[in-house]
Order: sequence, then C-alpha cells, then structure tokens
Amino acid sequence: MITVKKILSNNAVIALDDQHREIVAIGRGIGFGKKEGDDVDARIIESQFLKKSGGVSDVINELVNTIPIDCLLITQHILQLAQARLFITVQETLIFALSDHINFAVQRYKKDQQIKNMLLWDIKKFYSAEFCIAQEALQLINEKFGVQLPEDEAGFIALHIANAQTNDMHGTLQSATIIKDILTIIKIELKINHDENSINYQRLITHLKFFSIRMLHRKNIEHEDKQLYEGIKEAMPDAWLCARKISGYVSKNYGDPLTMDEMMFLTIHINRLIE
Repeated sequence: MITVKKILSNNAVIALDDQHREIVAIGRGIGFGKKEGDDVDARIIESQFLKKSGGVSDVINELVNTIPIDCLLITQHILQLAQARLFITVQETLIFALSDHINFAVQRYKKDQQIKNMLLWDIKKFYSAEFCIAQEALQLINEKFGVQLPEDEAGFIALHIANAQTNDMHGTLQSATIIKDILTIIKIELKINHDENSINYQRLITHLKFFSIRMLHRKNIEHEDKQLYEGIKEAMPDAWLCARKISGYVSKNYGDPLTMDEMMFLTIHINRLIE
C-alpha cells in the first residue's frame, strides 16, 4: 500500500511505501485530485526513489512544478544507469538539479542559445566513466525531445553525475583543476608524456580524484610510518622529488602541504609512470 504524504505536483508526490519508507513517486497525473492520506495506485507510478535528505525545500517544490514529467523520467533513467555502473547513491536533490538542467538545455537549444563548456576536455579525461554515461544520456535526450544537443552538454551532465559522489559541485570543479595542474607538474618535472590508455595512468587519475576530494574536505591520511617513508625516498628519488613539487603547489594554492602518507602514495603512482 502506497499512501500520499505530500503533493509536489500533478505528476509527483511524496508518499509512504508498504515498508513505511518515505519515497518520491513520479507518474502522469499521480498527484491530481489527491490529498494527504489517499492511496496511490502503484500501476501509475512510472518512477520512484527513496527520499534520503530532510524536508523538501521550496526550491525543489518549485522545480517539480515547472519541470516536464518527461524530463524527470529521463533523468531518473540516466541516474539509474549511473547507479548501476558507478555504484553511487543518488539523492532527490540531484534528480531535480539534473532534470532542471536537461529541461533548460532543451529550451535553450530550441531558442538557438548554446553554452560552451570550457571544461569539456578536462571532464573527458578525468571523469571518463561519468562522461561515457553522459554520452548515452545525450543520445536518449536527443531522441526523446527531437533535438541535437552538442557534446558540451554531455560534459555538464557528467559533472552532475560526478557531483553525486560528493554532493559538492564547486568541489567537483575544483577537483578537475587540481588533477590537471598535478599532471602538468609531473609532465614538466619528469619530462614524460603520459600514455593515457595505460593502466598506471588510470590508477593515477583515480588516486588523484580521491586525493583531491580528501584535500578539499580536509580529510588527510596520516599513519606516520617513518621507516617506510625513508625506504620510498631512497628507492624512488625522482618520483619523490616530483611529489615534493606537488606538495608545494598544494600548500601554495590550498593552504596545507601533503601529509607524509599522501606523499608516499603519490610517489608510488608517479614512479609507475616513470617505469
């Protein structure tokens, strides 16, 4: 039994499912003529998700009333792909934020107003898994709405998906900048060209993603095994010096140098590139 708790729009309601969990249910006309306490016919629910955050804000209420249901449904499908492949947790705020973006992008296309994504190259390189899903999403959107949104929009969608892991869009953008800058330092200091298809390069990118998120949220790793540090310095001197340069960059631009543990892990990844 699914019971209405709050009407968001004619096409969306907050309800309690048969396990008394709070869900957001979406379906054509699902909220029309309903009131709190009414039952919902499960057959008309086209999409639903658990509501994980606190109360629904006025902003989300407004978005639900202005976003076409087809945008909500296609967004839910896109995020289901992301959940299945990237094992991310999706909150309702992301669903409405991405729905709003897709709706706005379609409307802009119809008015011949396009926005250039200045981070497209970086997003492709540093969020390749998210971008791959975003490309599929772009094809679904173009087919559904009869438009031809440019690849720039796939970049924006990929950022929304990447943001699901941190719930911090500004941090996601900063992370891409940090990764790009660190790769530039490695290239200049060691005079090497990265093989972007190599497993070691991909391992480094993955490490830098999580490192940048830890750094921005001040969640450092510190074990203080000094004997291990000395062994790494002696065995990998070039990579260690490069890691020190990166520590200087981080300290100058973000306030704190790398911890010894971060230095050690980064040195190991850099040394794999050298080898």
